[in-house]
Amino acid sequence: MAELITFGETPLRFSPPTAQRLEVAREASIHADGTASNVAVTAQELGTDALWLSKLPDTPLGRRVATQLEGQGIGTEIVWTDDAHRQGLVFRESGAPPRRPRHVHDRSHTAAATAEPGEFPMERLQGGAVVFAGLSTAVLSEQAASTTEAMLRAASSGGAVTAADLDYSSGLAPPERYQEVLHNISDELDILIASEEAVEEALDRSAKPRELANIIASEHDLDIMVISRSERGAVALHDSPGSNVIHERDAIEMDAVDPAGTHSAFAGAFLQQLIAGSDPARALSYAVAVASLVRTLPGPFLTTTAAEIEPLVDRVVEGS
Repeated sequence: MAELITFGETPLRFSPPTAQRLEVAREASIHADGTASNVAVTAQELGTDALWLSKLPDTPLGRRVATQLEGQGIGTEIVWTDDAHRQGLVFRESGAPPRRPRHVHDRSHTAAATAEPGEFPMERLQGGAVVFAGLSTAVLSEQAASTTEAMLRAASSGGAVTAADLDYSSGLAPPERYQEVLHNISDELDILIASEEAVEEALDRSAKPRELANIIASEHDLDIMVISRSERGAVALHDSPGSNVIHERDAIEMDAVDPAGTHSAFAGAFLQQLIAGSDPARALSYAVAVASLVRTLPGPFLTTTAAEIEPLVDRVVEGS
């Protein structure tokens, strides 16, 4: 039985090398790079059984996604559809300051946007310890939003902890759509994870991280609100009986090789540690350590060992 179950679209990401512009690049690396699947891969790598649910077209591109993710060791429960539905694509152009990274989304009318609750094993959601969804899938269509909400409701009714990532990316859907989806799933949600940038752009909130965590947790009645701050660390608010406890951690300074998978690896590590029995403070330290490490690796996937991670966790704790 999977301890962590995730649901969401995984686009294929095409990335030109060495910060080249898409307009002039002659080659690109290809990765199956989606929030829900990356969270599952990270948790699996850290020792938690993880299952990824999604809907893919039975085409070479759809099969490429499944093959790459299964090669990372996670379980998959895939609804296959014909080539009338597309595989989502993302073209990512990295950039060095002052040029920001750029994402070009080609994710209209994809297979995942047509996912329906009846296509997935709802009874399995009730057996997981944590069920997770990325809102970048829910904003693809009304159908995807309804399915995401139904999955979280089924998980919550079965006693699972429910978690979501705001997972905002400019150009995929307007901020108002993210706000609407988050509002609709709030009653079914225990944990929300978001990057500081996503909170500012999608939720139109600007304040110090501790204040942001308090505001959002209160508005959506969350048990835990986590805000990642990339190379600046992270904060987590835990709504414990009688008080709100906030933890803050600084990041470890590292040279970034491919920062694209940083946030989803952070989310996966945080949830994996909760499943393993850690408190939110320990989970946050672990997540920051994993996020710092994954920035040094090409591609979105974490590859590591406990012997490598534990000293980094110690550094995070000592530096906070």
